[in-house]
Amino acid sequence: MFREFNFDGLVGPTHNYAGLSHGNLASARNQGLVASPKTAALEGLAKMRFVASLGIGQAVLPPLPRPNLKLLRSLGFFGSPAQLIAAADKADPTLVAISYSASSMWTANAATVSPSPDTADRRLHLTPANLNSLLHRSLEAQQTTAVLRQIFADPNYFQVHSPLPFGSALADEGAANHTRLAADHGAPGVEWFTFGRSALDPNLPSPAKFPARQTREACQAIARRHQLAKSRTLVTQQHPEAIDAGVFHNDVIAVGSVNLLLAHERAFVDQPRVIADLREMWSQTQIGPLHYVEISSAELSLADAVSSYLFNSQLLKTNDGTFVIVCPRECEATPAAHCVLQRLLVDPAIPIAQVKFLNLRQSMRNGGGPACLRLRVVLSDEQQQAALPGVFWSDDLDRRLTAWIQRHYRDELAPDDLCDPHLINESFQALDELGKILGIDLCRIIEV
Repeated sequence: MFREFNFDGLVGPTHNYAGLSHGNLASARNQGLVASPKTAALEGLAKMRFVASLGIGQAVLPPLPRPNLKLLRSLGFFGSPAQLIAAADKADPTLVAISYSASSMWTANAATVSPSPDTADRRLHLTPANLNSLLHRSLEAQQTTAVLRQIFADPNYFQVHSPLPFGSALADEGAANHTRLAADHGAPGVEWFTFGRSALDPNLPSPAKFPARQTREACQAIARRHQLAKSRTLVTQQHPEAIDAGVFHNDVIAVGSVNLLLAHERAFVDQPRVIADLREMWSQTQIGPLHYVEISSAELSLADAVSSYLFNSQLLKTNDGTFVIVCPRECEATPAAHCVLQRLLVDPAIPIAQVKFLNLRQSMRNGGGPACLRLRVVLSDEQQQAALPGVFWSDDLDRRLTAWIQRHYRDELAPDDLCDPHLINESFQALDELGKILGIDLCRIIEV
């Protein structure tokens, strides 16, 4: 039996608003605000708790060690950890913010995942994203690889690849630009990759205002690595207008799971052809219907799609065959998004039975909604048994993580607080204890 697990990123103790992500409108708009790491982490736990209550598979990924002192040393700063931070702050405070970034909380960017029913060698394949479009995120690639190799260590069941080589031609942002559709979790699925630009074909359209972070060449390379069948692999381009409207990843303009797909009409270049190709691929490889819902600009403008994060909701298929859609509260507060959700609920042809609004405001202020906070991993029963047991959700893990957050996290973290030398030890001590809770050696990856 195969089951989908949502591996949510635990929000780290250095969660802050530094506005480091160009093209992410919320990140830029909220730069300099006072953050609450404790509130952010508890909001994330509440989402995990709700998902687990539905009988959906739930697991956690730890925050990566921050500050990243290896970065500061590589930039020519010397001394103790506190001296490194002080020197970097004197040279350019942005370097301190980069070293402290808690962006690994958005695990939709951690990796691209192909479950074993899709791969030629019948193993689960994961390619950690190189995230090389932004410096603060590129620091995650090797450390994420080290974490995933501890969780999915058995080579009989898992292949955790190295990230793609660094360089703009192979820029890869992970599962935020990847959707898997299948008749059920255990069936060989259609793996759908979406790119923003091509490094080798200058004739393709490109955005004019914001950068396109995912390349076609990266998508194609991952599909080959994961040994995917061409008959069930789709590679399409994100619409440049959407990127320029603030849709920095495809999961901000489309969301799909199992046999249900929701997309804005401006999600893809030549969208009618894309959907026709998808339907043809589905009809040739899958059993049962594919439910496709297209949201028009008249119903929901690109601006409202970005501000509400409607498409960054989680689609969760429950045991009775219907879907629950987990939305940020911003969808409830945006009239157009709320109307769209009500239409989906009352349409008998759309298998959505419940809309759940959750408060994820701390994450949303940095441009990360429910879907950004999770990496979907389809596992068989045997594969789950072979994976690291400490990361899978239980009531006991919930209690231990809640208590851990209460002990170690600050109520507030302002930009100037990143220069507080006490924050260094607070962060590392918290992660040392978390590693013991999860069974992951986080200290080992500090200098990765």
